[in-house]
Amino acid sequence: MLSSKKLLLKNFNPQLLMSSIIQLLPDHVANQIAAGEVVQRPASVVKELLENAVDARATDIKLIIKDAGKALVQVIDNGLGMSVTDARLCFERHATSKIRQAEDLFSLHTKGFRGEALASIAAIAHVEMKTKQDQEELGNYIIIEGSKFVSQEVAVLPKGTSFAVKNLFFNIPARRNFLKSDTVEYRHVVDEFQRVALAHPKIHFTFYHNGSEMFNLSPGTLRHRIVAVFGSKSNEKLIPVQEETEIVTIEGFVSKPEFAKKSRGEQFFFVNNRFIKSGYLHHAVMAAYEGILKDGTQPSYFLNLTLPPHTIDINIHPTKTEIKFDDEQALYAILRASIKHGLGQFNVAPILDFERDSNLDTPYHYKDLNGEVPAIEVDGSFNPFSESRPSKQFSSYKKPETTASWESLYVGFDQVPNESQHITFENEEMTSSLFQDEEVENSIHKTYQIHKKYIISSIKSGMVIVDQQRAHQRVLYEQFLMNMTVNQASSQQLLFPLNLFYSTTEMELISGLQLSLMNTGFVFEENNTDHIVISGIPVNVTESEVSIVLEQLLSDLQDGIPESSFSQNDSIAKSMAKSLAVKTGTHLTEKEQENLVNGLFACKDPNVSPFYKPTFITMRVEDLDKKFAI
Repeated sequence: MLSSKKLLLKNFNPQLLMSSIIQLLPDHVANQIAAGEVVQRPASVVKELLENAVDARATDIKLIIKDAGKALVQVIDNGLGMSVTDARLCFERHATSKIRQAEDLFSLHTKGFRGEALASIAAIAHVEMKTKQDQEELGNYIIIEGSKFVSQEVAVLPKGTSFAVKNLFFNIPARRNFLKSDTVEYRHVVDEFQRVALAHPKIHFTFYHNGSEMFNLSPGTLRHRIVAVFGSKSNEKLIPVQEETEIVTIEGFVSKPEFAKKSRGEQFFFVNNRFIKSGYLHHAVMAAYEGILKDGTQPSYFLNLTLPPHTIDINIHPTKTEIKFDDEQALYAILRASIKHGLGQFNVAPILDFERDSNLDTPYHYKDLNGEVPAIEVDGSFNPFSESRPSKQFSSYKKPETTASWESLYVGFDQVPNESQHITFENEEMTSSLFQDEEVENSIHKTYQIHKKYIISSIKSGMVIVDQQRAHQRVLYEQFLMNMTVNQASSQQLLFPLNLFYSTTEMELISGLQLSLMNTGFVFEENNTDHIVISGIPVNVTESEVSIVLEQLLSDLQDGIPESSFSQNDSIAKSMAKSLAVKTGTHLTEKEQENLVNGLFACKDPNVSPFYKPTFITMRVEDLDKKFAI
């Protein structure tokens, strides 16, 4: 032990005490690090600026973006505005007007409170801010580039604040290179805009992208806001939900089960007008729909939960989309029961009604009356064997003239020459000699379906086991891809055109896919702002499957349309094959089984499905013999 201490003293360098290696980071470096969590993409900037505008008590908010927010994100509001001091101080880290002390974290009534957003945004972009308070005659115009104040001037401005964020991640090339395509980033911006707009239906919102107006949402009720965002068709599918308890007040809307979708796009939870994500609460909603939803579908819901601020904790993550509740179990039960009550109130959920239907009761004035025996009238002159049947009702009836007897039909038949005597028939022995019985038996290939999932067919070496769903996906995929790239797809015209309604975002996605869909056989009559009119569909698509195909296509391509034409055609062919392929559990006739097996092995790549999963396996006779070997 002593020798080890001597060794340490021998190797000790006194100069290490003189040089300190821990130091405080400069503010602009700290802001760039903080921006990694707060600002992940242009949609993050949109969220922070829109929430600041709401906190400023604005009644009119305008969002302007260019190139999906990569070139410009601008938010203009008519809120309170800022003074000269506040305008400069708001870009400092942990500078906020929302809280004063730690206890305020448990009585929050605003969206922001951390004081990190503007400092983080200013560290990685070029920011221009114009602000003016109502009582002031002049406003302030500030320009910041990468946390450096370029200028601050006095300017004539309208009431409110305008933030313009340009060239996002200009000083962090790695972060800018990791941004997705404009289509994907634009979709994320729309998601954030919709969340804030739905949480505050009494505020007027407008949204412009590359000079085009995408949304113009007038103030109104939550139902009006949902219809304005997701299209007029959404109005008929909404069921109101309202419940008030000591723990929570729930109000909003859920969708009818028949309008459930495979994607999870239209699902919104708001806690005290703040959008949150909660798998636990989502499970409560799904539990309320138990037994009335199709497999794999998701209902839409727009629910606002109002709780006392001291019963929730929002300070979990910088994005503030996660939240902790004091009593999650009670909240789960109340939410599930309130949705069930709403569904039952509008006769959506099945219920047992033990009450008597008053319409089936005997009327009061018939209660004491005795039933009369019906009178029976007999026609004594009726004789079923009589040729002329006397009848009072048909006294004017005249008997038609008798036609010639049946022998007259064959008059002159003897003069017709018998042509059948000159017809020669093939000898029965010649017919049977064309094929041998053994060859006829060998030409029959029987297939068998097991558990409505697999098809078994015999081959020379043993047998092949085919997955019917994957095999059909491969067949349909190659057919659609061939129609879109080589052949001209055939289309069947509809007697009555189909009107399909979609949200603004979905309509934009369909417009981008319209040319490729026309190559598959779809014929579009017109495209409106909220619906499309289809007059023709592909031959192998039924009318009832059109909405399913397009819904699956929108779900698969919600992350953006591939830029190259082949990738776009490939994605569409895969999506349509997945929608239209025969599903597991479907009974197939022997003829359908044979056609599916033959169609699979006629494909260019029959071994795998379009999603690179095996379509069949083979089992040799030798393998079976080994199984039975003792």
